[in-house]
Amino acid sequence: MNSEASVQERVISLGAGLATIPERLLLAHARGKILFICGAGVSNPAGLPDFRSLVIDVYQKLDAGVHTVLKTLPLGICNQWETNVSDLNDAQRAEVKRFILGDYDVVLGMLERRLDNQTRGDSRVRHAVIHRLRANTDRPAPIHSALMRLADRGGVTTIATTNFDLLLERAARRRPSPVQSYSLGAIPRPSMQSDFSGVFHIHGTLDPKPERTSEVVLSDQDFGEFYLRRRVVPDFIYDAARLYHLVLVGYSANDPPMRYLLNAVAADGTRFKDLKERFAFFGTRAPDPVALEDWKARGITPIYYDASDDHSALRNTLGRWADLSAINGRRDRVDAAIRNIVKLPRVAAPESDRDLFDHFIRRSNPSERIRLSDLISNTNADLGWLDAIIQICTEQEREREQ
Repeated sequence: MNSEASVQERVISLGAGLATIPERLLLAHARGKILFICGAGVSNPAGLPDFRSLVIDVYQKLDAGVHTVLKTLPLGICNQWETNVSDLNDAQRAEVKRFILGDYDVVLGMLERRLDNQTRGDSRVRHAVIHRLRANTDRPAPIHSALMRLADRGGVTTIATTNFDLLLERAARRRPSPVQSYSLGAIPRPSMQSDFSGVFHIHGTLDPKPERTSEVVLSDQDFGEFYLRRRVVPDFIYDAARLYHLVLVGYSANDPPMRYLLNAVAADGTRFKDLKERFAFFGTRAPDPVALEDWKARGITPIYYDASDDHSALRNTLGRWADLSAINGRRDRVDAAIRNIVKLPRVAAPESDRDLFDHFIRRSNPSERIRLSDLISNTNADLGWLDAIIQICTEQEREREQ
């Protein structure tokens, strides 16, 4: 498998029941050239709501009448859904209609203007949002720890999020070097240098001091301010997409933040040839080819996983990837995987095992290849595995000469 097409098409399974990941993405990660962008789905395991649930929670606190309607609406509704809104006034009915359409940023903006006639940080809507997000935010979930390990691009940690919480920072507390946090206009300009490092809250963050107002991108007017007027987020995304492969985790294709993020780069996909390929982890309970094509049409390469069991496959995939990372993975886990693979002769091993073995070799530097060759030799493995190492080295040398 040494053609350009095979390099582009090869996918790697890191274990049974896990998502298969394009090898070109794994190799880019090994070179420190990907940037994870995390959505609400990342913080769900820690007890925080997604955008839809957040809107419902805000109405529970501020408008019991609308909340009574919203809490009865099932997931996945479309604009043909009809519900009883006879007890609501016209403004409230308009908010329910927008909620059914999934325009949650517009809903919060409408509620904010109706209740407070303002869109500042001290509105009742924003107080309700911040109060809800401050709950259950002390303990990060395993997925936060896995992402912070994967965000290491070789001595510096770089990751972006549209979430307001500080769970990624808390997951990094045990790391040898402290991880800085940046928000909105304070985020450094993307580069390949070591000063492009930290947790970047591109939609704002909760202020560590509860008594202080938090500047966050929440409503439709906020998105207009930071995406169109100030251009803080688009400029960051444009530059990052030219230097790194963006990897989206914890989003659905129709999330309001996702729509804005995609709009920030999709229009330039045909004009700027230096834009890197973008990826998104995408889960459903059953294979959905239409949804896959939807992601592709948005300029995103989807990485499918089984979303049953509360998205455990995603968490396990990221955890396994972190354990096997070429940058800061656990050597004992890599060695154990190698030993398990070479128990069988290469010709008898499953194709997924052969592909994973080849990936370990392909991503390695010369000293690591020597170490792995010694490891394989000491297990009295079939010579076919050592022949594969020689073949991979020969192919890569030939590619460098071209």
